[in-house]
Amino acid sequence: MSGYHSPQVDVPVRLNTNESPFPPPTDWVKSIGAIAESIDWNRYPDRAATELCEAIARRHGVAPEQVFVANGSNEVIQTILLAYGGHGRIVATFEPTYQMYAQIAHVTGAEVVEGERRADLTLDPIEIERVVARHQPAVTFLCNPNNPTGLVEPRENLEALLEVASGIVVVDEAYAEFSDWSAMELVSEDKPIAVTRTFSKTLSMAALRVGYVVGPTWLINDLRIAALPYHLDSFKQAATIAALQYTKEMEERVEFIKAQRARLEAEMRSLDLEVWTSGSNFVLFRSSAHDAKTLWSAVLAQGVLVRDCSSWPRLEGCLRVTVGTESENTAFLAALRASLPA
Repeated sequence: MSGYHSPQVDVPVRLNTNESPFPPPTDWVKSIGAIAESIDWNRYPDRAATELCEAIARRHGVAPEQVFVANGSNEVIQTILLAYGGHGRIVATFEPTYQMYAQIAHVTGAEVVEGERRADLTLDPIEIERVVARHQPAVTFLCNPNNPTGLVEPRENLEALLEVASGIVVVDEAYAEFSDWSAMELVSEDKPIAVTRTFSKTLSMAALRVGYVVGPTWLINDLRIAALPYHLDSFKQAATIAALQYTKEMEERVEFIKAQRARLEAEMRSLDLEVWTSGSNFVLFRSSAHDAKTLWSAVLAQGVLVRDCSSWPRLEGCLRVTVGTESENTAFLAALRASLPA
């Protein structure tokens, strides 16, 4: 196996990793020193991250006992797979989707089965039913909006999956704030659904590495068994609680990013590119005039880095661009125009 890797290049405009283009709120940054001084550094952190779980629970209108927090949503996914994956169990994905589902599942010793999407990369509920009936997976992943396509999953697909699920259903909502619906409202004690979120995108805190999952209390209790003790440090807990005071400012930024996303989609389509309609903070596209590596290199030569997805299964010829600031998006579009045939 090889580890997950997103190549970085020192360029003026970096639009390849789906981060927020904005720094965190200035007032939050200024509070970091006081937060650090408030920590009892000689003591272990609150193992259950009680105050942070309470703050997240208030945000979503659920009980604190329905929340588990970890070091980024990837660690949340790892903990779910430590609890419910492993040798002799099957994990299902629908490709193309986020690569770390299969990566972490393999590391935990599980077998991974791949459901297929249509040619337009949308998912057919009949395929969902086929995969579950044939393989009886212990864990099934549904990414909404999907990464790397950006497509918003229709609600009926999740409902179809929950209807036939043979194990845990994980709905990864890393980009939920940019979408038009959320599975959070479906969480209940009688459904095997876990909805994962991250602070890396909307809250501009990719460097802090905090993610969480909301699910039924019995599922959260299982995750606490699988997690390492004191896995979430005291500073991270306190800093995230403070960050949640600025959600209104962050939500305003979401509206700006959505408007810029629409701008990118429209202008790329005017260049005769194949563009997938995104519900996220990135856009997947393909050119029939250039192979992906040639176009990627031409755009990079002009100081703009995007993600080359063309080597990923089912994504031949595809590139992906993160929505940046207005000036970054302008630079990307200029580089794109200069790289395509007249």
